Amino acid sequence: MDATSPPAPPRQTLADSLEQLFRRHDRWFRPLMRRRHGDAAEDLVHESYLRAAPYAAAGAIRHPEALLVRIAENLASNMRRDHHREIAQDPETTPPEARSLIATQEHAVTFKQIVLALPPELRDVFVLNHVEGMTYEEIAVHLGIPRTTVHHRMRKALEKTSKAMRD
Repeated sequence: MDATSPPAPPRQTLADSLEQLFRRHDRWFRPLMRRRHGDAAEDLVHESYLRAAPYAAAGAIRHPEALLVRIAENLASNMRRDHHREIAQDPETTPPEARSLIATQEHAVTFKQIVLALPPELRDVFVLNHVEGMTYEEIAVHLGIPRTTVHHRMRKALEKTSKAMRD
């Protein structure tokens, strides 16, 4: 228990508070959690009531709807975080779509390293075109170089990045 938790109420008071929260809020709270969190909704709803009951028993809830939703959303966030940790820790049980995402992220990091390793004049043209979305003409004006130079540098940058990605 931390400093923000209310003191533990008597068992019967806690049970009454839990019952009161359920009767007043379950009609809207459970369907909301089902829409937002699907299969995890039941666990989130039950845990939210259990965590809110001591506050209700202490009379410390001004906005019970907001409190219940905040508790449930925090619990859902914790569940997602824990699930991602489990995936990261056990590559044997990593689902194929998660492995694909990991491979894509590794590919992106590798590609970024390759682009950063380009000579500055090639990297500038490449980034302005592929990241900033500028046309060759706009790059030429921006850098103060001829359009044919932009074209030549882009061709060289693409050759170098393609070769590095193959290696």
